[in-house]
Amino acid sequence: MKITVLLVLLFSAALNGQHSNFAQINFKKADSIAVYYKGASLANLPVLTHNLTRALETDVEKFRAIYTWVGTNIQNDYSSYTKTIKKRKKLAKDEDALAKWNAEATPKVFKNLLKYKKTACTGYAYLIRELAALADINCNIINGYGRTANTTLSDKSIPNHSWNAVELDGKWYLCDPTWSAGRILLDDDGPRFESDYFDGYFLAEPSLFIKNHFPLDTKWSLMSDTPNFQTFLDGPVVYKEAFKSTIIPTAPLEMHLETIKNKPFSFTISSVNAIENESIVLVLKNGNSSESVRPLVEQNKNSYELQHSFEKSGSYDVHVKVNDNLIATYVIRVKRK
Repeated sequence: MKITVLLVLLFSAALNGQHSNFAQINFKKADSIAVYYKGASLANLPVLTHNLTRALETDVEKFRAIYTWVGTNIQNDYSSYTKTIKKRKKLAKDEDALAKWNAEATPKVFKNLLKYKKTACTGYAYLIRELAALADINCNIINGYGRTANTTLSDKSIPNHSWNAVELDGKWYLCDPTWSAGRILLDDDGPRFESDYFDGYFLAEPSLFIKNHFPLDTKWSLMSDTPNFQTFLDGPVVYKEAFKSTIIPTAPLEMHLETIKNKPFSFTISSVNAIENESIVLVLKNGNSSESVRPLVEQNKNSYELQHSFEKSGSYDVHVKVNDNLIATYVIRVKRK
């Protein structure tokens, strides 16, 4: 009982991003139901959907129960992911062959998911869509590019990720069940999945989501002015901690930058919620040395300009942290003049 209560408290943390559109909704009941049915079988999806949603009144609560259940019951199969990427690369120049292989592979991926509760991102997105459809909720699979600190992408890269868009109360929202489920750890024994449910990608703010998710069909950015793909590739690395309180790095747009020693340099972030200036820190890493500094902060409503002057030349990895949460990383080359 204590474990269940703890899980419910973790799941019912402060609302993030577009959660604010459902500020009147308490997700405690939906999350409790997801915890109650932990370990349930995938053999009969209509029964699972019924159990997860029957006691809930609103579509957003029903979708929350589905999303939380998937995020806490399905393992990320890294080996399946790497095999899929290799096959897609091999067929990248033959669109017909790639489309045929995708059509043939999807049923196999879903069959393995149902049997072993393990899958790659496509399987997560597919399962979310199927369970949502059974609950009469409109949900799409979105294919595109996912960018992390460990992902190398270029303008020649093939799509490497899938997520979902869901329609709730006549409006579309974005979510990533794969990244919500946990993380892949690479150690001496090979890659392994570590379950660590994180709801920051549930109904995420589009202007933050686009920082590490770029859809093939740009209408699914859900933005009126979608950045182009090169802007996406050139941008700073944005971490999942940014999604905890919807803190968005807004400037500079590029990750790799240059400045001059002792000249003020600025970073800008925006936040849905107020940030204490004292909680903002820049971690400067230059070779083996690391230093934490408090920037000069100028606030304009929900926007915060962080100003710092580099006293020494060299190349710096600059990590922006808020409340000890890692938000974004830039690489700054500081020249003498």
